Amino acid sequence: MDAIEFLGLEPTHNPHRFVLPVVPGLATAGRFLFGGCALGAAIAAMEQVTSRPVIWATGQYLSYAMVGETMDVDVTIATAGHFTTQARAVCHVADREIVTVSAALGSRPLEVSGQWDVFPDVPGPEACRDRASRWDVRDTIMERMEVRLAKGRQWEDLDNTPSADGTSALWIRMADLEMSPAALAVLGDYVPFGIAQAVGRWTRANSLDNTLRIVDPRRADWVLLDIRVHGVLDGFGHGLVHLWSQDGTLLATASQSAIVREVDESGELPVKKA
Repeated sequence: MDAIEFLGLEPTHNPHRFVLPVVPGLATAGRFLFGGCALGAAIAAMEQVTSRPVIWATGQYLSYAMVGETMDVDVTIATAGHFTTQARAVCHVADREIVTVSAALGSRPLEVSGQWDVFPDVPGPEACRDRASRWDVRDTIMERMEVRLAKGRQWEDLDNTPSADGTSALWIRMADLEMSPAALAVLGDYVPFGIAQAVGRWTRANSLDNTLRIVDPRRADWVLLDIRVHGVLDGFGHGLVHLWSQDGTLLATASQSAIVREVDESGELPVKKA
């Protein structure tokens, strides 16, 4: 299915407004909308309004949309040219702003192309272990993902020893989601996972932003998330995710900053409140 159907994004009588019912299958185990789904909904809405593909999109996360709420997605076209449109999408629940997304959309006829980033040296998905979850993922977005650990440690193996290079990698497959910029937004929200891997201990990291840059959103079965954490200091972490197809094609990059918190000793799941 395409991203609009996967997310459950619904049009309204206003062609610049969409609504997104926040259902368990789009949420984290904390019962709030997964950040990648919020960015994906904004991207899908802007592509529908402009009839152009996203080139890049950057979202600033401001609040949480909870399961059972309905998020409105309002699209504004700032400027539109022959090949490129600049647009914004404000995602909100009533008067509570959840995420604001700015984007450029379009394509240009040009024969010049190339790829210079290098596919990482990791095993293929068939040779990797399933990534164990710390919490029950039933009725969450994670239940819709098949995740395998290509580089890194399982949660129970984190022993407070920092990673040597701040990198980790996951193979992810979502069998019922067609590849697209919006689908890549759903998959790109994984710097928080990488932060825990880099520091070598359980942490909670909430994304402040996500900037997705689309290179080649071709069809892909398994997508490799090549996660590179740049640094963590004063309660904030910063990193980058390269998203690859199995044949070594760079699909997109996603960069994020996140609030980093210690996990309390009980290990209980943090549930956000609206």
